[in-house]
Amino acid sequence: MAISIRIQLNEQLYLRDPQDTKLGRRIIQHSILLIDEVGFEHFTFKKLADRIDSTEASVYRYFENKHLLLVYLLSWYWEWIKFLIERNTSNINDPQQALRIALHTIVDAAGPDPVVDFVDEAVLHRIVIAEAIKTYRTKMVDADNKKGFFLAYKSLCRNIASCISAVNPSYPYPRALASTLLEMSNDHVYFAQHLPSLTDITIVDGDNSQLKQLLEDFAFRILTAAKPD
Repeated sequence: MAISIRIQLNEQLYLRDPQDTKLGRRIIQHSILLIDEVGFEHFTFKKLADRIDSTEASVYRYFENKHLLLVYLLSWYWEWIKFLIERNTSNINDPQQALRIALHTIVDAAGPDPVVDFVDEAVLHRIVIAEAIKTYRTKMVDADNKKGFFLAYKSLCRNIASCISAVNPSYPYPRALASTLLEMSNDHVYFAQHLPSLTDITIVDGDNSQLKQLLEDFAFRILTAAKPD
């Protein structure tokens, strides 16, 4: 069952917040489906407008270009994961268990059941796997960063880094480990699906248990080895 939730994002990402209107929510819903279907390179506002039986101009009233739309979608996803981690660890006092839950949440955030009625989290997760790198590995990254386009991703990394520091306060690289774990969670799904010789995990019928174990092994072995004698 869908729930009522509103994700707050950087206002510079959009001209009008699509969450505010029925058309805007349809733009989000169908842009996710269309990008997943044709890929970001072949996605256009004209194709999206045709899909939602609207006009290209109406889409441009919400987003200046498709790059900003993609950043918006990924920012929504990162804020969603951060919300889930905070909710799932709110009553956990054991730092190791809290980190373990956070890592599992990263993997499980794209559940099979819809949570927000205009966002299919499972499909959006596939976009994150396939397209996320295109939001910041660009010539515009420094300018985009100054505008705060990656605040959602940074905030999620800080959240995970705080879990890491709680396990081992003396570990000197919590932010580096946090961002590495997030990138691993995406990269190894992509590798398992398309470049299997680059990973040791397999994902069959949506079973991500090996990915969870990989993230746990990587994180806890590093944090245990780094503890002072």
